[in-house]
Amino acid sequence: MRRSGFFFRAFDLYYEGFRNMTLGKTLWAVILIKIFVIFVVLKCFFFPNFIKEHAEKGDEAEFVSGQVLERTP
Repeated sequence: MRRSGFFFRAFDLYYEGFRNMTLGKTLWAVILIKIFVIFVVLKCFFFPNFIKEHAEKGDEAEFVSGQVLERTP
């Protein structure tokens, strides 16, 4: 029994498209690996948690406001 609703047809379109894909699966795998590298690996090495390292627990907001006020001309 086939359904004819919009959402079912849209899902079926994407499902059939991805199932029959050959080169696209490899490209999607490369894209997902790149996203993982960018958001996980680079964040760990190049973007440390500066506020956590320099502010005491519970005083993060005060630390940020103090830094902002010090740097304003």
